[in-house]
Amino acid sequence: MPNKKIMIKMKQVRTGIGFMLTLAILSSCSLSKMVQLAEQQDLQVDPDPLEVHGGKVPFTMSAVLPPKMLPSGKVWTINTFYQYDDKEFQVGSVEFKADDFPSSSSSTSRKSENFVFDYRDDLNPGKLVIQGVASDPRNGNSKSTAKMDVATGIITTSQAVKNVYLVAYADHGYNDQEELIPTNVEFFFPQGRSTLVGSLDTDGTSNRTKQQNLGAFIAEKNVTRTVTITGTHSPEGTERVNSNLSQDRAEAIEKYYRAQMKKYDYQGVADSIDFILKPVVEDWAGFTAALNSYDGLGQAEKADIMGIVRGTGTFEDKEKALRKLDSYDKLLKDVYPPLRTAKTEILTVKPKKSNAEIAVLAKGITEGNVAADTLSEEELMFAGTLTPSADEKIAIYTAATKKSGSWQAHNNLAAAHLQKGLVSLKREQLAADALTQLEIAANKNAAAEVHANMAAAYIMQNEFGKAYESLTAAFDKNPSNSLKADINTLRGMIEIRQGNYNAAKSSLSSGRTDGTALFDRGLAHLLSKDYAAADTFFGDAAKTEALAADSHYYKAVTAARRNNAADITSNLAEAVKRNSKLKDKALNDLEFANYANAVSEGVK
Repeated sequence: MPNKKIMIKMKQVRTGIGFMLTLAILSSCSLSKMVQLAEQQDLQVDPDPLEVHGGKVPFTMSAVLPPKMLPSGKVWTINTFYQYDDKEFQVGSVEFKADDFPSSSSSTSRKSENFVFDYRDDLNPGKLVIQGVASDPRNGNSKSTAKMDVATGIITTSQAVKNVYLVAYADHGYNDQEELIPTNVEFFFPQGRSTLVGSLDTDGTSNRTKQQNLGAFIAEKNVTRTVTITGTHSPEGTERVNSNLSQDRAEAIEKYYRAQMKKYDYQGVADSIDFILKPVVEDWAGFTAALNSYDGLGQAEKADIMGIVRGTGTFEDKEKALRKLDSYDKLLKDVYPPLRTAKTEILTVKPKKSNAEIAVLAKGITEGNVAADTLSEEELMFAGTLTPSADEKIAIYTAATKKSGSWQAHNNLAAAHLQKGLVSLKREQLAADALTQLEIAANKNAAAEVHANMAAAYIMQNEFGKAYESLTAAFDKNPSNSLKADINTLRGMIEIRQGNYNAAKSSLSSGRTDGTALFDRGLAHLLSKDYAAADTFFGDAAKTEALAADSHYYKAVTAARRNNAADITSNLAEAVKRNSKLKDKALNDLEFANYANAVSEGVK
């Protein structure tokens, strides 16, 4: 006879298995029903199609489940995938737990999640798909729906941003324009006379010595532009006498100067020299300055004198009043004589090498045929501006770094590497070479040009984050207005790449006005939904032939966003006429998904 306890236990086991089996069957039925009800769920993806911004593809997945789709204890998961080129990756999930929705049996259940994934060119064409999974956490059972498309493709309009560059050369410090050198000689005259007395030495140097020095100067035949002679007089004398005296003293020096030119055979050169005579008559300014610097009188005496000078009456009245002062003898002896002058300023042209000579000598220095000290650093740096060749600039600025090692030389060598990089297939290597020189320059002087060139080098290496930091540093170094415009243009371009369109609009509004800058400005306005301004800037950019095709294409995109089919057609026609490759782009661009007829007309 079977043991009674064993029979009871077996019965209990069978009962437990049955209960568990019943639960499993019920769970399976609930999961199947959830999958069936999934056909009624409302799924929304925003935006649809997806769009790339700042190198990322952000979107929001919203789901509304019908009533009774979330039985007690169950979980509904919407897994999201991106499929492309026979590949896929999971983006994320929206999970509904029945415990979080206590009213799910009688009302809808709503939830949304934000997702983002990195953009790559190979992701287009592609599509966003979802797969629903009903699960029971208590036993691990689950059932899945088939995968379903919820969004097709990615709009890549933001990727149309065009890189802009700058090359910031530091000032070479050389002035290749005509410069005038002043030479000053002051001759003194006896009281009441305009005769040049050689022995007179009012300032400690005789007129005779000054004549000899001036004669030697004239003998050198320096290229002279002007000779300005200012004749003056001391206060004594009548107005007529003083007027003639000042003029006669100036004329006396002119006469002497012309005699010396004739002596040294200036020939026709003398006619090109402009003599300017300035007789100063009855002017107390010179007297006042001389009195202030004279220490032979006390302050009280000087006050009495200046009281007369500043008082009423004619020039002659004031001079007569001065004669009555006890201090007059000192005025006559010490203050008046330095006022009887003819001050001569000669402006001669500073001797300089011609630009052609500088260029030849610089080439000789770079080739080792000419001594490096044949040109000054400023002249050698200037030579770099005389050639359009980046290779020749590199050679010249390399020589300049060896000559002085200034920050300007290292910066300009870096700039020459960047200039070459704009047209070279070895762009990244040239950018690296530039950064090496810029690090040296920055250690000497982290000037605006240095930071700006660093940014340009980083852009060539597609290091846009580093480039933006360098541009900010350059802006803080008080750059010139032209460099500031360059900096703002590059900042705007990077801000578009970062998806910061309002900041880009602000930066570009203070940037350059060339075609590429205008195109990016149009793009920033397009992406920020300022369509009227975008259309204007693309129109301006289209005036640059190299940008006309792309500019008309994005005018068409702008028209699509404004629901203007006619402008889509006309602008695509212009774009394709200039670049036939844009036909296929237009036919597959999701910007025109709702305008098939307008596109067909435009690209036919």
